[in-house]
Amino acid sequence: MPKIKLAKTTDLESDENPVAPRDPVAPGDPVAKGEPIAGGEPVASREVVETLEVIARDVAACTLCEELVANRTQTVFGVGNPSARLCFLGEAPGADEDRQGEPFVGRAGKLLTDIVVKGMGLRREDVYILNILKCRPPGNRNPRPEESNDCRGFLDRQLAFIQPEFICCLGAVAAQNLLNVTTPISHMRGNFYEYRGIRVLCTYHPAYLLRNPAAKKDVWGDIQLLMREMGIEPPK
Repeated sequence: MPKIKLAKTTDLESDENPVAPRDPVAPGDPVAKGEPIAGGEPVASREVVETLEVIARDVAACTLCEELVANRTQTVFGVGNPSARLCFLGEAPGADEDRQGEPFVGRAGKLLTDIVVKGMGLRREDVYILNILKCRPPGNRNPRPEESNDCRGFLDRQLAFIQPEFICCLGAVAAQNLLNVTTPISHMRGNFYEYRGIRVLCTYHPAYLLRNPAAKKDVWGDIQLLMREMGIEPPK
């Protein structure tokens, strides 16, 4: 039975659709968040945690994408604080993520952790990290449109219960899929968009930064903009 990896501290309703919402809660519903902890990050209520575990089981049982199912070791649901103010959204698990069952644990994941910890002064467990796809595409290819569509109901349900105030899309695949646009990431970064009342900032994927270190300056500018909007002071 899959378990949600927690921090320490669509509307596709159909009986035949395995990604249809089962326990819809409107954003802002007072039962969906717990009381804030000392550091300012709210603790998830038992209802949120249990509902995310239900969705994770639905993800693990999904067989819609035959090629992905045939090649995956396990599904990769998400990790972090289920009531985080900020979610980081990537495109799909890679080989390390498929093996460990946790998003962003390879070289790109280390860079994302540095952004969160060293750049923002937060802990990795303060935020929530997830992907557009919950299964690794063979050869780490980009998700196909039909795969993203099949997984979209899971993503929408997940975000509906986490209820973040902000989402940071990492890379073009995440940004274009979440916002349903085809705009290049270079034109999207540095601006805020909206997804179901949540403010969305788009920037380059950490894997892109590993190949193009000069783009780190652009990402740092995006992260500084995000911190200002969130009211977060950069670490000294």
